[in-house]
Amino acid sequence: MNGDLELGFFCLLVKQGSLAATARELNLTPPAVSRRLALLEERLGVRLLNRTTRRISLTSEGEVYFVHAQRILGDIIDMERLVSSSRDAPRGLLRVNAPLGFGRSYIGPAVSAFTKTYPAVEVQLHLTDRPISLPDESIDVSIHFGEMPDSRLVARKIASNRRMLVASPSYLQTEGIPTHPHDLTQHRCIVLRQNSGAYGNWRLNQGERAETIKVHGKLSTNDGEVALNWALDGHGILMRAEWDVAKYLRSGRLQQVLADYATPPADIHAVFTERLNLSAKVTCFVDHLREYLGQHADGPHPGLTHW
Repeated sequence: MNGDLELGFFCLLVKQGSLAATARELNLTPPAVSRRLALLEERLGVRLLNRTTRRISLTSEGEVYFVHAQRILGDIIDMERLVSSSRDAPRGLLRVNAPLGFGRSYIGPAVSAFTKTYPAVEVQLHLTDRPISLPDESIDVSIHFGEMPDSRLVARKIASNRRMLVASPSYLQTEGIPTHPHDLTQHRCIVLRQNSGAYGNWRLNQGERAETIKVHGKLSTNDGEVALNWALDGHGILMRAEWDVAKYLRSGRLQQVLADYATPPADIHAVFTERLNLSAKVTCFVDHLREYLGQHADGPHPGLTHW
């Protein structure tokens, strides 16, 4: 069996959720689909799916195979688009979701520049800090920070990013500079309450050593811009994405603390529901975002570890 056909077959099987649904999609019989899956598993020497008469589920090996299969198929699609001279002109409605603060500062201006280049595309930009569920909310592209919560979503990294601990020089001059994560328990920390995760638990690691610190402070909010302004006003230490604080680190209005400790990743991804059928408008928009963010003056310095 051809390699990319195997990958496409397996991804379709996972997304359809059953042998019967996949058989209907491929115009095959369920036993034929089952035999094709068995041949793939036999060749690999591992079981990829647990299956019953009604549903299938990924094994741990199947999860790895599925994630990499999507990436490889995506790379093939990208390669073919690069060398193809018959690429469709972007047009039609494009629905984009992005976090509030980042959306206002970067995605909104990026959309403005995009529509000047591609006037046949109509863009609806929806900003929210509530996680969305693709495809239930009819979004074509969603901008996501950090680790992907659902490995079955297809994501393309559009910018490097990281979370950082920062504070104003006036706060650090008065309260001192923490030198160890546990020092944070003695500091006023600005707590950001977003989504449904536990808040006030900051994870830091250095090499193999990881620590979770329960921080406290007089101020907390669910709005990242408000929290950032409090940090600028000297109210305490804040954990915030580098894209949000880079311009203030450059100007000296904020200083990085505990720079030798890593925090949870915050790389920025464009998320889709279906890579194999990406339209020209989605592909062009994501390419535009990568270029726009890569050239933005307020972005992080590439390769810079300490500010």
